[in-house]
Amino acid sequence: MKLVNIDTYPGHRYEALGIVKGTVVQTKNIGRDFMAGMKTLVGGEIVGYTEMLNEARQIATKRMVDEAEALNADAIVGVRYGSSQVMQGAAEVIAYGTAVKFID
Repeated sequence: MKLVNIDTYPGHRYEALGIVKGTVVQTKNIGRDFMAGMKTLVGGEIVGYTEMLNEARQIATKRMVDEAEALNADAIVGVRYGSSQVMQGAAEVIAYGTAVKFID
């Protein structure tokens, strides 16, 4: 599956099949939470959270691609990511875009 974050796919004509998305709500574990709390004392990147969000983006992307494949799409254009806190210690990550089928 080809993914692009621009609003068109250069060099191809295509028809839009519809919006596809993938979501995941990821929580941190006690070990990550403790280490993150300690890191706030000295500053710097909280690697555990970075890893958690990277994993969540990968899961959301796969779910979006699965939806597009179910539509027999060739690509997804306009791919975007969003995230929000849904409760203390849990973040939602969403990946979304437009599934397209090449016609040339």
